Amino acid sequence: MSDLYPVIIVGGGPAGTAAAAQLGKFGIESEIIEEASKIGGVIYRGPLRNTATLPHLDDNLKRSMAALQTRYENQRANIKLKLNTRVLGPEGKSKLLLNNDEVLNTIDYQELILATGCHERSVPFAGWQLPGVMLMGGVQLQIKSGLVKPGNRMALVGTGPLLPLVACQLHKSGVEVVGVYEASQFSKLAREAVALLNKPKLTLSGLSMMGYLKKHNIPFHYGWGVVKAKGEQKLSQLVVAPYNEQWQADTQKSKTIDVDSVGVGYGFVARSQLAMLLGVEHSYSNVSGNVPELDKWQHSSVNNVYVAGDSSGLLGADAAICEGQIAALRIAQNRGKLTAQQATQQASKIIKKLDRIKRFRYGFDRFSTRQVGLMDLAEVDTIVCRCEQTTRGQIDIAIAQGVKDITSLKMRTRIGMGDCQGKTCSSYAIDRLHQAGCTENVGVIKPRFPLDPIPFAMLEEHV
Repeated sequence: MSDLYPVIIVGGGPAGTAAAAQLGKFGIESEIIEEASKIGGVIYRGPLRNTATLPHLDDNLKRSMAALQTRYENQRANIKLKLNTRVLGPEGKSKLLLNNDEVLNTIDYQELILATGCHERSVPFAGWQLPGVMLMGGVQLQIKSGLVKPGNRMALVGTGPLLPLVACQLHKSGVEVVGVYEASQFSKLAREAVALLNKPKLTLSGLSMMGYLKKHNIPFHYGWGVVKAKGEQKLSQLVVAPYNEQWQADTQKSKTIDVDSVGVGYGFVARSQLAMLLGVEHSYSNVSGNVPELDKWQHSSVNNVYVAGDSSGLLGADAAICEGQIAALRIAQNRGKLTAQQATQQASKIIKKLDRIKRFRYGFDRFSTRQVGLMDLAEVDTIVCRCEQTTRGQIDIAIAQGVKDITSLKMRTRIGMGDCQGKTCSSYAIDRLHQAGCTENVGVIKPRFPLDPIPFAMLEEHV
């Protein structure tokens, strides 16, 4: 296979950057297409403006951010960056349509690595549309990339390792964190002790964060979660309550907290829309959403398309780096830079590391598995699909009338028909169908071309 053409990588986060750097070691050129103005992804991008210090970020994160930049700089001669560029979808065979700073153009590819990451799983509840209610990734973007305090008096609700991490970052940023509410019981986390030992440094880092919260009198409540948000024009109060093992709220014991903002984090979903448009075979995962079917080399069902990072399943940044490197090794073999034996030998070391990460991550996945109680948080008139203003009540009526799959639900309620193409509402809708006993052939909301709206003025220029 000719190596005259660069490998095209969509996404400049940990997976995409690691893949490009690995390819560069073999003299293979690559081009990273990144929608932000810097590489690194949400987790390692850092500030979008210059700052002397980053006191709100822990040393481990700063080291990881520096390592990603070093990985890129070491192979900079072989890596071309196309920043502020969004991929709108395929245009013909082996070609992508791009929106680069509001100008449409195309790019050809010989091999394509998709490292598009993930987006947040929305969990509707009464008042979740009030200004001041933010998803956890949005909170992190504000404090890490925007260097802006998301609020002055905040609470965090949800599940998983992001809760203590973001709580520490907020406190170091000067935000008053009035409480952190983890939906699962501590006993459930304790049962995963063996799994957590697969990444002892990360586990110790988590314990250190919990120690920091205790030292600064920031209460951390296991088995608690959100009930509703309250306010007139913006968030002013948050109602929380104890959750049972099914995450059903005991509203008789609820508490109302005065806050001006809240971070909500009940998980993420693989960002697989582009892979689906390219015809990659997918299957549905309760943890990660719609994920591509891949072999051990991150190779998809489409001959020249690889998928790495959270868009192939939610395993975090360390795993994303491993997956990007594995995909790059396979491409290097295909281009004759490595023998099959050499590629296998190099990949085996990375795969062993990846397996340890998976065992660690699966422990947290079991701890943070969504429970049916979350489905009860939305009230009858709570809007689930923000684009089409579809309420929970309308979804329930359609299901009661016999709807058993997401396509029929979309036709009956218009859920997922807006500009976001179901990124916000589809996970909740699928969970509602599952809760109603519809487990066979539920399907997913299929992405539409283009993935982002195109203004007519841009189309005129392109034509």
